[in-house]
Amino acid sequence: MPPLLGVLEAALYADDLEAARRFYADVVGLEVMTAREGRHVFFRCEKTVVLVFRAEATREPPPPDTALPVPPHGAEGAGHLCFSVPMAALDDWVERLQGSGVAIESDFIWPNGARSVYVRDPAGNSVEFASPKLWEMPE
Repeated sequence: MPPLLGVLEAALYADDLEAARRFYADVVGLEVMTAREGRHVFFRCEKTVVLVFRAEATREPPPPDTALPVPPHGAEGAGHLCFSVPMAALDDWVERLQGSGVAIESDFIWPNGARSVYVRDPAGNSVEFASPKLWEMPE
């Protein structure tokens, strides 16, 4: 089987891209890589990229001013994204999120001892902050 290096990017969808930018850049602290008004905003997260698109805009074929043949896509409803966080930093994340006015939807310890903290982004996507132990991965 050919090798995989991991997940390069993950996509979520939001109608209000400015609210998404504020959440992922200002609250979560991701670096904005690029944005196209009304279409998308992309963020760097260590070795991964978080893409936030307006689904309506991505269902259209690529604009004529680009030679990038990305097929149309888009999703309806809330998606899910999980950030890998050292167990020792999860309390700090809870404090940061709550201090930014983000409600904690769930905070619990899994049977294997991993911890997950769930919130919603402004578009209603489920955003999880979890220790890598959740999937038996090293921190």
